[in-house]
Amino acid sequence: MQIDWTTFALEIINFLVLVWILKRFLYRPVLDTLARRRAGVERVLAEARETEASARALQDQYASRLADWEEEKGRARGQLDAELTVERSRQIQALGETLAEERQRNAAVDAHKQQEIERAHEISAMAQAQRFTAALLTRLASPAIEARLVDLLLEDWAGLPESQFAVLRSAGEAEGAGIVVTSAFALAPEQQRRISAAVAARLQPPLAVSFREDPQLLSGLRLSLGPWHLNLNFADELAGFAAAANHVDG
Repeated sequence: MQIDWTTFALEIINFLVLVWILKRFLYRPVLDTLARRRAGVERVLAEARETEASARALQDQYASRLADWEEEKGRARGQLDAELTVERSRQIQALGETLAEERQRNAAVDAHKQQEIERAHEISAMAQAQRFTAALLTRLASPAIEARLVDLLLEDWAGLPESQFAVLRSAGEAEGAGIVVTSAFALAPEQQRRISAAVAARLQPPLAVSFREDPQLLSGLRLSLGPWHLNLNFADELAGFAAAANHVDG
């Protein structure tokens, strides 16, 4: 039995995109949001036990908000699943038709030539998948996700090994060196304060921290010190995905 490597590669790409999107932007934020809301409700209920009527009002309010969130989450997930299914089917069908036509026109072409043609189609299919992924991530980009990515960036920063901070301290001794924080959306003053505090906590003497916006990041941030970068944004994730795909293809 002959394996259609193009279809197989496309299925893997779509699966990885779906897994990455669900893990990074659906399951983890949903679980974190529900955990924070549950903690907030429990705290409010504990403080309001003296007044039964107030406790019931808070409980009703929480239940209503949770129901609205679950409904919105269900709609968003259903829409995303439907779009992925339709696009995957369309690409598979189009690719199958294209390959069938090419095989009919090139029945007499030698094995090496045929491999080159199929490889060109694989590259084209990969490019289409990357463009589709970029379009989906662009639609998902929002200040709400940006705020969550700020939290994740600070977690990644705090998790760097001490050896890495030693290198950064050495780099920071260079004249004019400073931390540049680039974000897709304008950061709130509180977010800027948290980032500056996190940098100052690990790099002494403190370095200047500047902030700028770059919509090409789509959503997320990039923390830079000279040639060193700590990336957590859609654009760099897509670039890494494309580089990995090209590496596998080569």
